[in-house]
Amino acid sequence: MRAAYVLAICAVATIGGAAKAQEIDWKKVDEALGRSAAVSGDVHRYGFPRSDLNVTLDGVTIRPTLALGSWTAFKPAHGGVMVMGDLVLLDTEINPVMAKLIENGIEITAVHNHVLRGNPATYYMHISGHGDPVKLATAIRTGLAASKTPLTPPAPPASQPAIDLDTAQLDQIIGVKGQANGGVYQFGVPRRDPVTESGMQLMPAGPLGVATAIGFQPTGGG
Repeated sequence: MRAAYVLAICAVATIGGAAKAQEIDWKKVDEALGRSAAVSGDVHRYGFPRSDLNVTLDGVTIRPTLALGSWTAFKPAHGGVMVMGDLVLLDTEINPVMAKLIENGIEITAVHNHVLRGNPATYYMHISGHGDPVKLATAIRTGLAASKTPLTPPAPPASQPAIDLDTAQLDQIIGVKGQANGGVYQFGVPRRDPVTESGMQLMPAGPLGVATAIGFQPTGGG
């Protein structure tokens, strides 16, 4: 019998520094990226779900919140910001997006798979950068524009889809509290030992991508 859930795991490390969040005009960063951020502490995170894609895995349609959500997060550092992110791309989009990002000063730290046997195949481009927040945001937007990633902010859902899973038991097993997001039950599990760079602790871990991300998507019957 086929397993009645799909599990996606990704762990990402990054770097940071020290700067004053109040010195950054976050409204201009929002405008450059064309959407508002989810703010956690001094980290501003932007989501770009690939709602344009219909990806299936072993007969299951993958929800964008499970494994098709491009994102980028900004944290004040070194008099500007550091930024990191993970872009979901089709194979035909990798080279044009990479070229635009490199041309505009964004580093490519990895290109690899998260979802095996998916159709169509998706790839994940990890990015990083340091400097002026608006310039970095503009560079990322320019890179995304070389793909078919929807650049218009999605309308907020009227309600969250039901999660047909024993989420309380999942919380107990994983050891942290998860949250429902777009029909997927998500966890962000930080390491027990703090992740630091140049003596600065990278917090909050989840929005920055230095926590292990785990998502459960119900498929019926368990």
